[in-house]
Amino acid sequence: MPNFENIDYLKNGNERQQAAFATLTVNRVFEKLKDFNPILTGTVPINIDIPESDLDIICCWNNKIDFINLLNKAFAQELNFSLRETLISEHETVIANFWIDDFEIEIFGQNIHSKEQNAFKHMVIEHQILEEKDEIFRQAIINLKLKGIKTEPAFAQLLNLNGDPYISLLNYKNDF
Repeated sequence: MPNFENIDYLKNGNERQQAAFATLTVNRVFEKLKDFNPILTGTVPINIDIPESDLDIICCWNNKIDFINLLNKAFAQELNFSLRETLISEHETVIANFWIDDFEIEIFGQNIHSKEQNAFKHMVIEHQILEEKDEIFRQAIINLKLKGIKTEPAFAQLLNLNGDPYISLLNYKNDF
């Protein structure tokens, strides 16, 4: 399994992963976020992205105001920058969206260690499933995503998981 805590694995990935690495590196995105334990999650790292897929970066903040100030200082000048605060699963959450080069970037911050956030857990489980399954399964996930189905529901559908797909995937056990 790649070390998802360091984006260097993208350098040897597919064309889109290499482009993501270049965009994130040239624009020093992870360097700017270094104090908040940034991790790239989502579909690009595990090669199930579609053309509309964004680059999801999760972060952990101890002080929400410091995190918001950093996001504004580092990224407010980027195309279509927006920042909002919300509650997700009863956790205060800060989300910034903007465009750099050909990528929409979403920075998602909570006061939860990055590796303990659901986005990271989902990605690791999905990666393990993809490693176990074949190329036909990977393409089936991509095809469902192209039809507008989100990633976790696509996995749940193909794995015949019942209930909330986000919870079912977290509970998925297959010799992992």
